[in-house]
Amino acid sequence: MSALAAVPDPAPGPAPEVVTDLVVHGYRVHVAHRPGAPGRRPLVLVNGIGASLEFLDPLVDVLDQDRPVVRFDVPGIGGSPVPWAPLPMAGLAALLAGLLDQLGYARADVLGLSWGGGIAQQFALQHPDRTGRLALVSTGTGAMMVPARLSVLAKMLTPRRYNDRGYRHDAGAEIYVGEDQEAVDAVFDRARRVSARGYVYQLTALLTWTSLPVLPFISAPTLVLAGRRDPVIPVVNARIMGALLPRATVHLHAGGHVGILTRPRELGPVVEDFLDS
Repeated sequence: MSALAAVPDPAPGPAPEVVTDLVVHGYRVHVAHRPGAPGRRPLVLVNGIGASLEFLDPLVDVLDQDRPVVRFDVPGIGGSPVPWAPLPMAGLAALLAGLLDQLGYARADVLGLSWGGGIAQQFALQHPDRTGRLALVSTGTGAMMVPARLSVLAKMLTPRRYNDRGYRHDAGAEIYVGEDQEAVDAVFDRARRVSARGYVYQLTALLTWTSLPVLPFISAPTLVLAGRRDPVIPVVNARIMGALLPRATVHLHAGGHVGILTRPRELGPVVEDFLDS
């Protein structure tokens, strides 16, 4: 008697990303959550100033599909409504902790890009027991750091580069040195329009905060990833942070401020290797 052996069903893949709104500490927060494989520690991605969560798509696309990934719009940006008053960095770090509670994560790796590096550092200081590994990308230490040139800072004080493609091309010649303009456009075209009030709230959080005196108290293993041609966060800031953080690894690349999004296939594996090391 011949019979065909039963063919087992293929193992299910990771669950798809879910985009939803959650109320955290009274704030409605727009969240994207990719559950990944059960039991793995999640990676939280914290965006740059003015950027909605879609901005991070190029990086998410190259990360290990089994890795849980959480990204969110801070209040006033993207799909998260503008609050009645700005939140300080400490409040934003508490908001992130509350978001992790709602998603059922006791501990997370955190990657902060540019402005988002402030929340990442503050979270690691406030919640060392909840911080796995820390990746600080194209970021600095807030109000106490080596600043960009005045002409670059002036262009960063407005959200116009998000809302006006022509202006972004003009400003980008100075802001996004070291990046391919088409790749920069592809990244920015994903992001939502930015309200002036939400942007000012983010500037307020940054200008009233610094991590410089307390960097030696961040105990998490930390990757400091920076572009040698970044005019927004001069590369000397990465060297200073690398010297002050007790468990830091500094990786410098040849690009500029948003290199992790314009060349994700080069720099995504750097992040993956660090998280898995």
